[in-house]
Amino acid sequence: MATLNIKQFPDDLHRRLRQRALRDRRSVAQEVVQLLSEALAAEQPTSILALRGLGAVHFQGVDAAALVQEERDAWT
Repeated sequence: MATLNIKQFPDDLHRRLRQRALRDRRSVAQEVVQLLSEALAAEQPTSILALRGLGAVHFQGVDAAALVQEERDAWT
């Protein structure tokens, strides 16, 4: 099994990590492994770049600035 050393680990972050480990009845090392496992297993959110062009057919010929202003005006 590999070893991971982290230099210049912020004291506040270490304190919060230690508190979380105590709450979850784990060692700090076990808590780090758990958190990293969850973070790496989580599905990445869709990038805004992947959304380019979606809905273009619905807004064809629409003045975007006017539409935004109309929505803002409706908020007040």
